[in-house]
Amino acid sequence: MIKSLDQKLKNIRANPSSREFIIADAKDADMAFGVRAPGPRHYLASKGMRAAQFSPEVWTREEYGHRNLPEFLDIIRDVTKQGIVDIMLMSASVTEKLAIKEGLFKDSRVTPAARANDTTDIWAIRNGTYVKEPSRPFRSATIDHIQCGKIECDRTTGEFPGANLGLYSATFTNRLDEDMATLRAFKEFREEAERKKFRYFLEVFDPNVSSGIPPEKLGEFINDQIIRSLAGVTESGRPSFLKIVYHGPRFMEELAQYDSNLVVGILGGSAGTTYDAFKLIHDAQKYGARVALFGRKINNAEHQLGFIEMLRLITDGRVTPEDAVRAYHDLLGKMRITPKLSLEKDLETTDSAMSYGGGSGTVRVTGAGRKPSSSKVRTGGTKPTSGTPTTSPEEKPDFTKMDAVQRATYHRDRLNRKYG
Repeated sequence: MIKSLDQKLKNIRANPSSREFIIADAKDADMAFGVRAPGPRHYLASKGMRAAQFSPEVWTREEYGHRNLPEFLDIIRDVTKQGIVDIMLMSASVTEKLAIKEGLFKDSRVTPAARANDTTDIWAIRNGTYVKEPSRPFRSATIDHIQCGKIECDRTTGEFPGANLGLYSATFTNRLDEDMATLRAFKEFREEAERKKFRYFLEVFDPNVSSGIPPEKLGEFINDQIIRSLAGVTESGRPSFLKIVYHGPRFMEELAQYDSNLVVGILGGSAGTTYDAFKLIHDAQKYGARVALFGRKINNAEHQLGFIEMLRLITDGRVTPEDAVRAYHDLLGKMRITPKLSLEKDLETTDSAMSYGGGSGTVRVTGAGRKPSSSKVRTGGTKPTSGTPTTSPEEKPDFTKMDAVQRATYHRDRLNRKYG
């Protein structure tokens, strides 16, 4: 089966003005957070609760608050079967469970990927202080283990049961010794990846410690680091695409226009409000991004499948971020799910922490701290907005005859039918 990622990358490079957009669900947080990685238990997969052992004199299952690994795997299965994301990013151990042993991605258009390295600035374990130290390169996983689950793969066929795409992360701190060590490790990885025909995408974090660079200049530093670091890398060793912090329109356009073959993506950062996520993906796409990798923003959502579908509707240009928030809250109401924030609060933007440690590197999307303009889209009930063409679930409406409010209402009602 042709993977949607491969088709979209081909189309984007053939036509830089294409509206194709790649969405990845980053479910690799066990490489960073440990026990808390599966996220809060307010959302469970279609299979529901998985058995767990808790001594009543210590705490109850409800008091514990976090999903266990089986519940986390169930959500990955649900998201993959939904088929809206293009990439499912996981740790090597989860890749082995779901891709190699279970064959989850065999007949799916979703591409499995694994985190190929775990630099020290993502070691966000409880009571640890590693994220406060300058980032150092480190790799737990090997390419062979990601591809086939063992120390050495059979390379006679070129087919691998695991993942043949990895995330490689680099954090530059503006400190000579640390950044040279980061580049040496990156060079070693690239050479091994090329020999083993392993594809990767490159994540470049903002400095995780004080760098002496003013916050408003970080976009310049990161853009120049990326172009300088890849200038000595020929096509066979280059990343499939990039994953960076969104520093705003000017820096995104500066990087995206530099080389049309360099596909630029953004990372999501901490959960924030729903509008944070929807506005971020909308603005980044508007100014040149063609990929978004959202981890905590998806994993902490009240309803992950509905949240992901709204992301796709936004990147397809079918709804605005504001209308998507209202439609999402309407869906939660229909499913009797209590939102974490009121609609009014969820329509605000906040500063989002972009580092795993949460203490360094923040981004504020356009309009932060302000509420978006009001819309006619309703937040409850099932009666269509006046003037909205009525359709049965089987009918395909003519979107060219709808305005933005009518399209948003149609998709809101469709989601209610689908998930309600």
